[in-house]
Amino acid sequence: MNLTGEPTALLLTAALLLALSGLPGLLPRFAVLGQRLTVTLAVAASLLGGGGLLRLMTGTTGAVYQLDWPLPFGPALLATDPLSTLFLLPLLLVSGCAALFTPTYWPAATRRDAGRLTFFSGLFGGGMMLVLLARNGVLFLVAWEVMALAAYFLLTTDQRDGGVQRAGTIYLLATHTGTMALFVLFALLKAVTGSFDFPPSHTLTPFSPVAVVMLVAALVGFGAKAGLMPFHFWLPGAHANAPSQVSAMMSGLMLKMGVYGILRVFLFFTDLPTWCGWLLLALGGWSALNGIALAAGQRDLKRLLACSSIENIGIVFIGIGMSLIGSRTGSPVLVLCGLMGAFIHIVNHALFKPLLFLGSGVLIHGVGTRELDRMGGLADRLPVTAFLMLVGGLAICGLPPLNGFVGELFLYLGALYDGMTAPLPLVALVAPTLALVGGLAVITFVKAYGVIFLGNPRSRRAEEVHRPGPGMVAPMVLLAVLCLLAGLFPLGLVRLVQPAVGFYSGRAVDWSLLGPLQPPLGPLLLMNGLLLALLLFLALFYRMRLHRLPRGTVPTWGCGYQAPSPRIQYTGASFSELAVNLFGPMASPRRSRPRLSGIFPAPGASFGYRAAELLLEQVLTPLFSWSGQAFSWLRRLQHGRVHIYVLYIFATLFVLMIWGR
Repeated sequence: MNLTGEPTALLLTAALLLALSGLPGLLPRFAVLGQRLTVTLAVAASLLGGGGLLRLMTGTTGAVYQLDWPLPFGPALLATDPLSTLFLLPLLLVSGCAALFTPTYWPAATRRDAGRLTFFSGLFGGGMMLVLLARNGVLFLVAWEVMALAAYFLLTTDQRDGGVQRAGTIYLLATHTGTMALFVLFALLKAVTGSFDFPPSHTLTPFSPVAVVMLVAALVGFGAKAGLMPFHFWLPGAHANAPSQVSAMMSGLMLKMGVYGILRVFLFFTDLPTWCGWLLLALGGWSALNGIALAAGQRDLKRLLACSSIENIGIVFIGIGMSLIGSRTGSPVLVLCGLMGAFIHIVNHALFKPLLFLGSGVLIHGVGTRELDRMGGLADRLPVTAFLMLVGGLAICGLPPLNGFVGELFLYLGALYDGMTAPLPLVALVAPTLALVGGLAVITFVKAYGVIFLGNPRSRRAEEVHRPGPGMVAPMVLLAVLCLLAGLFPLGLVRLVQPAVGFYSGRAVDWSLLGPLQPPLGPLLLMNGLLLALLLFLALFYRMRLHRLPRGTVPTWGCGYQAPSPRIQYTGASFSELAVNLFGPMASPRRSRPRLSGIFPAPGASFGYRAAELLLEQVLTPLFSWSGQAFSWLRRLQHGRVHIYVLYIFATLFVLMIWGR
């Protein structure tokens, strides 16, 4: 068979090339050259896979391949469909951008662990591609474990840091707990269908007890990987402590593997029960609101971005839950709006979140810290980075006319339709929830952008910032341009996800179903693009006009202070204090105040503030501590005395004999 240009073959070749791309970086004597070869191979894999995706999106049908391996689980199938194509597109894009970013941010000439980083980055991307192409439960689990372990080794690149080691341990426990649930899922799938191969779409009944266990196992196993609450506890520490390009891949890509897994398993069943849709809708709303409330109280830039990933994953699950409720209640409008909103937000989040994480890498590289309150005034020193981060910040807030608004628009339309037609419009509560989440997102990212880029430098490192090289800025420019293009041409974004929506819903997309909502949809999307074009033109015009004006340096008003210093500026905590206090149980602020006696505070008195992680600090950590203490007495039985061990065996046999009698 001629495989030249066959889409699935191109994608499989790209996956293999990406997985092996890190091998040249392991050569110790040619570290710099090996890193350059690694980048070349990774970008080549992205371009090769992009060619296969282009053929799939233009109507070419991908072939199905059978892997006859020697394992006793039957042959493994590999294939593509519109659902996997939707997730492969951002995967190849972000993998290539992260590879281009690495040599400048983590150069092999000065970092001894650069070879490890590039090697596991390739395995990470290749494992995710195989997850999306696998159509067999065992092969899926193998690829899933490659992805999970590669992410662990990437996360723990800086092994000397105790915080990194702790974050890696928590991630490893969380990911393998989720994998245990997936073992249950695929074992039950084998028991029901007689094979580990994925069954055809909409063929299994969801109402048997075994099916309910499968659905719950899928929700636990894949929800833990997606960072869906309450399985999110590993995410802030992992994303904050990983290298920035790894954080970009974990947030923009790996979290989506959890979303893909839930969608793929749900596709096996005919009509999912109503509780499933309501559960996903509730968990999505909880994750969106709690995630952005946690982000609002953060002082660590990367931890702030990590918590906002929980919010965005929650928005995706709101759309999935809305579509499941629509399919059970006979409302094709909710199905269409929910899937459109979820799938568009999947693509958008894979654009603006890697942009922001790569931007955080530029800031960490330049200032040497992740603390917001040690930055400041960086817009003058890093003007290109400031503009690119502004694009990402506006997009992630879901504000028109950036691309983040397009997906949420469909969720608003679905909630509006439910409010007009449903006897008990509970789905309509999605609209105020999204509005509240959007408002908190604006507060969060205005705080972050203002503290980082505006005002005066808050530390000496911020005054002497190290400027990034072209290799770090170029991937950010590409992602920012794609964000702007998606906002300028939102109808193109709709057409991009339309095949996946039709495939997953099992029916062709019919826009006439929107009824009274259809007429304003087209003008709203068109107006979004025109408004963005107008804003870009006005910004360019203002920039050109500003350069023609005479410049001078004058002191600003010091608010009555004779010698103002950067210490009198608003901090990130003070800016978001009102919002954090309003959502205190969600944001979990922890303050340590000094005891004041007399007119002036005592020497050494200090005020501390941090956003706590309630589930991790108040539930899981005490649980493991108590378990360790409860079972510590078992260590006394392991004393190394052989004659006592023989006595244990004799006592056990005696008890068994008595029990048998």
